[in-house]
Amino acid sequence: MDTVALSPSEEAQLQQTIEMFEVIAQSQPNDCQSLEILKEAYTKMGREQDVINTSKRIAQAYMQSGQLSSAILEYETVLQRRPDDADVQAALQQIEDRANNVAVQSAGVESTVSASVSQSDTAGFRKKAHPATAEIDDGRKTMRKIFVESKIISAGDFDLCWRTVDLTAPVADVAEPFILALAEKKILPVDKSLKLLADRSRTAFLPLEKYDVDIDLTRGFPAEVCRRWCVLPFDRMSKSILVATANPFNQQAVKDLAEATTHRLLWYLAPPTDLITNLRIAFR
Repeated sequence: MDTVALSPSEEAQLQQTIEMFEVIAQSQPNDCQSLEILKEAYTKMGREQDVINTSKRIAQAYMQSGQLSSAILEYETVLQRRPDDADVQAALQQIEDRANNVAVQSAGVESTVSASVSQSDTAGFRKKAHPATAEIDDGRKTMRKIFVESKIISAGDFDLCWRTVDLTAPVADVAEPFILALAEKKILPVDKSLKLLADRSRTAFLPLEKYDVDIDLTRGFPAEVCRRWCVLPFDRMSKSILVATANPFNQQAVKDLAEATTHRLLWYLAPPTDLITNLRIAFR
């Protein structure tokens, strides 16, 4: 494997990334996003066997989620390095057998069903990506459903703590996230809110206080966007930017931040106090 010589600081940063995302991947083994970051870090470190092992973990995660074509592609990248890998050959045979069984069971209706599912998924994506109204989708409806309709908090407490955003108003400081307001008013502790959001959104939690945040990277994004939505671009891995948030349902934040970069954004859930501290350091 061809590797580029790393400086001691680059090697230390990659090692930290590996340690952090190994923890995330162990707690959420089907989180392909974190596994891809791990694979990239191992590649840069020249750790061939770890790259192979991580590719297998990614393929297995794809299989668990039913994304067989993605699993096949990932296994094939392993075979390019290890043509005689018995585990991969067995896994590919298993995928082939599963695909054949599905084809037999759904003969005559498969194409219709697939087209229906595909159109449904696409329509759902388009609906999310292009809202029919001009209303700001800052996650309020979803957060209210999670916290109020599940009877975690009362509707009155939700309205008390939810901050209505005025896009025309200047942003002088980092806006306080909803879950921090809940904690400060003794309604719900932050750790319980974070666990609830991680479970409902399936967004990986990242203990940001243990991470060496790339403040220079953060400063490359608009201060107004980062402050208004309390979102923190904290690291770059290959062609992806890692971003931390305390509201994983804020689609307006996703849209605003995406307009500031051509890189793919990978989102993680983080404690609101860590977000605020780092954002205030970046944008003094």
